[in-house]
Amino acid sequence: MRVVELSGLTVRLAAGTDGHGGGKGPLVILLHGFGALGDDLVSLAEELDVPGGTRFVFPEGPLALHVGYGAARAWWIVDMNALAEERAAGRMRDLSGEVPQGLPAARDAIESFLAALPRLVPVDPKRTIIGGFSQGAMLTCDLVMRTALPCAGLVQLSGTLLARHHWRPDAALRRGMPVFLSHGTGDPVLPFPMAERLRDELRRSGLSVEWHAFRGGHEIPKPVLARLGAFLTSVFTRA
Repeated sequence: MRVVELSGLTVRLAAGTDGHGGGKGPLVILLHGFGALGDDLVSLAEELDVPGGTRFVFPEGPLALHVGYGAARAWWIVDMNALAEERAAGRMRDLSGEVPQGLPAARDAIESFLAALPRLVPVDPKRTIIGGFSQGAMLTCDLVMRTALPCAGLVQLSGTLLARHHWRPDAALRRGMPVFLSHGTGDPVLPFPMAERLRDELRRSGLSVEWHAFRGGHEIPKPVLARLGAFLTSVFTRA
């Protein structure tokens, strides 16, 4: 693995032809969730069964959180007290109409990072897939549905529908884009029904959604990893 600074973000590169993101193979860009360490998803570069030479890029959230288990990171700040109150009251967390404070800045940061990425590694948009887990999934979905970012597919691991009414009016231009969407039926953080709504909204916008529900919580279980590897391989093979 190689760690670099690019466009104000710490970035980890893995796999590829040299184990450090080298070569010109397909590219997978994955963003971690709220409160995770910056290297939280790096192990996926070894766990996913993908074509040889596939490169992985893991940008680190720009915000530091001071918690007991280390230097956790975030893309924007989440009101954890409000979240706990909603859980205690048994209310479903619906973010579909919200634009969290800090989301626009996070989106700008990732757009700047992606614009600078070709200076670091070769990038072929037809063989580049972007996505993430939880908050990282929300950010990449917002980015894909609101900008002209060129990419071949979208990965949503335990995300949720966010800021739906602010998606770009011509979101249907994403028609046919493959999306991998997984969610645990018992997720205590981001409710399963909202993931189903995200699935339905993406399909209504014309995207080709591969949907995987699993019995579990806010996580990425091994069966999902197996299916994700097959999804990535399928998209890259068609490119």
